[in-house]
Parts: sequence; C-alpha cells; structure tokens
Amino acid sequence: MPGRTASTPDLAPAAPSEEEGQSRSIAAVERAMDVLLYFGRAEQPDLGVTEIATALGLTKAAVHRILTALRSRELITVDPATRRYALGHAAVALGRAYLARTDVRAMAAPELKFLSQRTDETATLSLRRGDTRLYVDQVVPDQELRLEVSLGIPFPLNAGASSKTFLAFLPDFELDAYLARHPLAAVTDRTITDPAKLRKDLAAVRKRGYSTSLGERQAGAASIAAPIFDHDGRVVAVLSVAGPALRFKPEADPDVVADLLGCAGRISAQLGYSV
Repeated sequence: MPGRTASTPDLAPAAPSEEEGQSRSIAAVERAMDVLLYFGRAEQPDLGVTEIATALGLTKAAVHRILTALRSRELITVDPATRRYALGHAAVALGRAYLARTDVRAMAAPELKFLSQRTDETATLSLRRGDTRLYVDQVVPDQELRLEVSLGIPFPLNAGASSKTFLAFLPDFELDAYLARHPLAAVTDRTITDPAKLRKDLAAVRKRGYSTSLGERQAGAASIAAPIFDHDGRVVAVLSVAGPALRFKPEADPDVVADLLGCAGRISAQLGYSV
C-alpha cells in the first residue's frame, strides 16, 4: 500500500519589515496631508468624499479613513445633514498661529536687498495705516546720488506709486468710500488730483499688476511698486524701487518689472496667497 504523501503546510505571509512598515506609515501621513492641503486649495468651503477622491486619485474608502482620522483631531469637521466636510477648528487655529508669527518686514528684508543690488537704486517697503501709507523699511544703494525715504511719515494714498498700489487693489466700494472721504490733495505738481483720472490710472495698475510714478510724491523721483497680498487676497504691503528720474527708468528694463513682481509674489506666497 503506497504511503501517503505528507501535505505541505501553507506558508504564512512574511511580516513586513520595520523599514516597510515605516514606509507605509509615511505614505499614509503624506496622503492625509494631501487631503488636508486640498481643502486649502479648493474654491468651495466644503467638499464631499467623491470630489476629494477624484481630485487626488485616491479611493473613496481611503479618503473616508483619512477624513475620520482628521476629524478625530478636529482638523476636519463634517455636516451631518449633507455629509460634506470642511476645515475644523484645529486647522483654523494653525493658520492663525502662523499668521500671528509672520513679520512682513522680516520676509521682505532679503527681497529689498536683492532689488537694491539688482537695480542699484533704493528699494522700499510700505504699509497702510488707515487712509495713509508710510515707509517702514528701505535698502539704499552705494551711490553718491541716491534717493532715501523718511520712515514712518504718512502720505496720502493718491500720491506716488506705492500709495496708488494700495488704492488700486481695493474693492470698488472701499475705493468709493475713500474718494468720498478725501479730496485729492497735491503733494507735487504731478500728483493726480482728479478722481476720474485717478480711477483710470488705478484700473491700468490692476491690469498690469504694478504702479509707476514720475514725480507724483517727490519731485525728480521715479518709482515702480507692486502689491504684497495676504491669504485673503488683500494688499497688506507694497514693495517699490525708486531713484532719481534722470537715471532710473524702471519700465525701460523689463527685468526690473519682472524682478519686482517676483519678489512681491514670493512674499505673498509666504503669507498664504495663491493665484
């Protein structure tokens, strides 16, 4: 009688190595971050599981697991009626904590230095204070003939490239309110004081993304300015380059415009702005 052949026992799957386990954990964290960051990029305030899965190339089951984990840390919240998800309290708190620690002057410092070295002219940073604008920092070139600005002195918002940049990107109702409150005073004989002419100039600034001035705030000075936007798309500061009008002709050199817009764009990105 032939002997029975002993059956080969089933082989148990090998346990994942420590390295494989770490790789899977990292991948899971990256997917969770992708989902969380997608909420920040999305145009609508709330999202459904299918929308997220389609946008990120994930399965709906994977998205649901990630959302459940994010909800447990209050990074995501869900509307029980619609089953749509939105950023939670913890995510908002993270954003506020970041913004509270941002210092536009510190962010702008290397860009001001770059612009001054690039153009061999004065680079400035301006902030708005109510219905005025003031310089808060500058980097001046090593030239005998150069332009220097006075820090902390308020200027009207219709005088000069930096001032007009603040006005140009205001919502229409805010611009209307400003013009209703203030007669347009002349700082020099080139300052725009006619409301219709100013509106036309501001429309051109919005279209091209930067403002210019030839003696509108200071006689004999030429300047070019670009906006710095925050996460809500509001202008929080303005970068400019200025110099003696006899020497500095910013729009004659396309690289000056590109460099200025690039510097302003990098600072805006740090503040959470995206086009």
